[in-house]
Amino acid sequence: MSQSPGSLPIYVQITELLVRDIAAGRLIDGEKLPPERDMAEELGIAVGTLRKALAELQNRGLLERVQGSGNYVRAISDPKSVYAMFRLELLNGGGLPTAEILSIDRLPKPTELPAFGSSEFAHRIRRIRRLSGKPAALEEIWLDGSYVETIDPEEVSESLYLYYRTRLSLWIARAEDQIGLDHVPDWAPAIFNQPIGAPVTHIQRISLDQEGTRAEVSRTWLDHSIARYVSRLK
Repeated sequence: MSQSPGSLPIYVQITELLVRDIAAGRLIDGEKLPPERDMAEELGIAVGTLRKALAELQNRGLLERVQGSGNYVRAISDPKSVYAMFRLELLNGGGLPTAEILSIDRLPKPTELPAFGSSEFAHRIRRIRRLSGKPAALEEIWLDGSYVETIDPEEVSESLYLYYRTRLSLWIARAEDQIGLDHVPDWAPAIFNQPIGAPVTHIQRISLDQEGTRAEVSRTWLDHSIARYVSRLK
């Protein structure tokens, strides 16, 4: 597994992948994980890197490591994942989320977006989202301009919510997703498998900060041949 500039450390990526699987119910309380060498080989990482990820899970109370027996999942109600609100999966489930920024611009807010924030301007962040390396979705995020004057692409990690917390003291507390159909936008890069103008699943998200204020509006165009939107209820 390679690491690109701005990405989270590999062991953190693996930690978040496993936390996401626990939060989504794909790994259940009491389930025994495969042997470490088998897991590392499947994930394409060194055993030492996997052990750092498992140690982090143990620190969070999500894993019990039994000497001579193995590693067992300990599911809790709030796993504190930076991908806790991430709802895209590969068609066969799971997938490690990564993102590549295409552009960041400060612009007047488009009139067609729902009202959000207090500024007349917003930061438009366009990204391509991959799941385990596969280009799964296009994202266009509009963050209200009152939180920060400029955004340095070098400071933005693959998790925008993590960037919001650490750089802007902004916590996305809850969100509302609206799912429908739209067409691939004209700014889609060639690496996205669906052609410009093709009909695809579209998700519009309105996100609220810790004060209950609408902080951002995002749009996601999903390649249905690679990924799906999943929300599990507990």
